Amino acid sequence: MLAPGALDVLFLLGADEIEVPAGAFVVYQGTHGDKGAHRADVILPGAAYTEKSATFVNTEGRVQMTERSAFPPGDAREDWAILRALSAALGRTLPFDSLAGLRKALYAEHPHFAALDRAPVNDAAGLASLADLGGKADKAGFVSPVGDFYQTNPIARASAVMAECSALASGRLRQAAE
Repeated sequence: MLAPGALDVLFLLGADEIEVPAGAFVVYQGTHGDKGAHRADVILPGAAYTEKSATFVNTEGRVQMTERSAFPPGDAREDWAILRALSAALGRTLPFDSLAGLRKALYAEHPHFAALDRAPVNDAAGLASLADLGGKADKAGFVSPVGDFYQTNPIARASAVMAECSALASGRLRQAAE
């Protein structure tokens, strides 16, 4: 946890499970009015995943692209458009003014994002250079930073099924600890 006054501004891009240090001015950009929005000083309404075209990397490392299926309601906008407008308001305008322009810049800087639905090639030399960095491993187990996987977002927290899964998982954890 950061000490009070450690941050002047905290920009939460859909982040929900964040401890906000006292005194920080909080800007929230997201979709569901979750915990992050409730403590925000400014809310920038973002489009939900079905309301925006997006590029993402799946757990296998494949770059994938989605297309918007509906337009966002009210003043909500796609994340890239909000960030572009914010950059202009701050006098540091980003060098694109369309999704196509953003993708062109992304692909120029990081060409692997243009290789849609292809499994990435592993870089053995890159892994070796990481191993050469050194460091010490201890015997402590990995611990997830997520306290309750089944309650990590506002949609899951509103679900009776996810609440039941959370309770079952919590019971298993208590039994394992005993």
